[in-house]
Amino acid sequence: MRMGDLLVGANLVTVEDVAAALARQAENGARLGDNLVALGAIDKHALNAFLRRIPVEPADIAATGIDALDLLSLMMKLIYTGHLETSRQYVEALKLPYHIVTELVRMAVDRQLLRALGMRDSQSSVDMGYAFTEEGKRWTIDALDVVRYAGPAPVTLEDFTYQVNVQKLTNELVTFERIHKAMGKLSFEDSIIEQSGPALNSGRAMLLYGPPGNGKTSFAHALGGVFSDVIYVPYAITIEGQIIRFHDPSIHIELSPTELIDEDLSFVRAEEYDARWVACRRPFVSTGGELTLEMLDLRYDTTGHYYEAPLHMKALGGCFVIDDFGRQLTSPTSLLNRWIVPLEGRVDYMKLHTGKSFSIPFEELVIFSTNLEPEDLMDPAFLRRLPYKIEVGAPSLEIYRRIFDGECALQNLPLTGEVFDYIVSKLKTDKGMNLAAFQPKFIVDQVVATCRFMGQSPHFEPRFIEYALNNLRVHRSAA
Repeated sequence: MRMGDLLVGANLVTVEDVAAALARQAENGARLGDNLVALGAIDKHALNAFLRRIPVEPADIAATGIDALDLLSLMMKLIYTGHLETSRQYVEALKLPYHIVTELVRMAVDRQLLRALGMRDSQSSVDMGYAFTEEGKRWTIDALDVVRYAGPAPVTLEDFTYQVNVQKLTNELVTFERIHKAMGKLSFEDSIIEQSGPALNSGRAMLLYGPPGNGKTSFAHALGGVFSDVIYVPYAITIEGQIIRFHDPSIHIELSPTELIDEDLSFVRAEEYDARWVACRRPFVSTGGELTLEMLDLRYDTTGHYYEAPLHMKALGGCFVIDDFGRQLTSPTSLLNRWIVPLEGRVDYMKLHTGKSFSIPFEELVIFSTNLEPEDLMDPAFLRRLPYKIEVGAPSLEIYRRIFDGECALQNLPLTGEVFDYIVSKLKTDKGMNLAAFQPKFIVDQVVATCRFMGQSPHFEPRFIEYALNNLRVHRSAA
């Protein structure tokens, strides 16, 4: 991915801006960024701030922070498992610059692990073909027996720590308008948005609590869409020769390229940034009753001899939601004790199976969501460590009507004021229920289903409403 793609993905420039800058670059030279500034598409200060957060491509093997023999081993495993044939394919698999891969290939040839076959389909050295020697195949199989990880080259723990620290959530200024926009069609009281804003800007933990069915989970998920920064996550991390697989396509949503640049024209040229890092949106991870203490530790693959990063580690730079807190198999006290140090000290500690411990910066927004009483879940000492506690309670009548109108519009179901008042009265008086944000959709879906069964167009009538309300709360006849 090129610089233009990254700037577009960060919403700093448009595709049209990049196209104009590329045209100017073809005529006048200079870097793409300089041309964007000259065209007034981006401020010089904003561009420099953005560039400082981009991982720098390693100049040589030493700059990767990884032993040359380890990189050679990784390249040979990739060739073997991926049936790779040319230098171009090696570069794409390792995510390292062409000149570094060329040096590794030279090492492999010198050690008689690979033999050159000649050019493939072009006269470019990037399409030089290679094949295993018998010794190379044996050497590679032995290497796979030690560690079966065969993916992009990892980054060092030091580089990972630095990158997490330069792309904190608090780099972005969250405003009321941004949160309101992220809510989309969801309807919440302005007071809830006003309370959540300071929490987002501080990057500190947040507790959402209140009765079930009022949108705590939906609200938490919407908060993940508030942030727009581009961040960079590594495919893998190396610590004292141990590999931790980090990048997860289901969590780290990669930016889509604009296809403004022909990759073939610039393949051998230095990349705009270190390709061992994936440019993506800030991650959003949600876990619920399935969360256990073991899920917060590194998972060691005894067959492959490498690790998988835990979910909250993959969420660094983004949001981590613990939904239905208090309903996990592990006790709330045990989970809370696990989170005390990360939440207060902004650092977390991990341990390898070798006994080696290491720390990582804990830069993410943790959101606890529960419909249980907070005082029953945690002691006062832990409550103090959650600086933002937001009650998501029953909606006001105005918000409730707004939610109902939205659901009815989706189903082309007319809703008069008289019908609305009738439903509210039946809910509160006959059923003895408080209003809840989930009820409008439930009632509308039930009424529409009944109308469809009866072969009628969607409409409200008393008995259809009664059926729906009875499914909200079972009516017990007097004995």
